[in-house]
Amino acid sequence: MSETLTLDGLAVALRALRLLTVDFGHLPAPDMQVSTIYPDRLRLRFHDDLSAFEAWRDALGAAPAAVAYGVQSDGRTCVLTTTADFAGAVLELTGYGDVHAVVEAGAA
Repeated sequence: MSETLTLDGLAVALRALRLLTVDFGHLPAPDMQVSTIYPDRLRLRFHDDLSAFEAWRDALGAAPAAVAYGVQSDGRTCVLTTTADFAGAVLELTGYGDVHAVVEAGAA
C-alpha cells in the first residue's frame, strides 16, 4: 500500500504557482490545476483566448516551435499545447480556440 500524498507533497507545483503570481501577475488568469497524480506539474489552460496562451508561452520562454497543434470537437476547436520548466515544476500550457478564428488570423 502506498503512502498518502500530503499537501507538502504538492509544494513544487504550489511554489511555482506562487511565483507565477509574483512574476506574471499582469498576465491573463488561466484555469489552473494541481494534481496529486503529477505533484510536480502545474496545468494552465486558456479557453477561447489563444492570445492569452501566447502571452504566457512568450513570458515563460517556450519556443514557438515547441507548440503542438491539434483539433477536437469535429474540427471546430484548435488546441495548442507546450510545456515549460519553472521554479522546479513542469508547466503544461494548453490553449483552446475557434479553428475559424485561427484560419482567418493566419490568412491576414
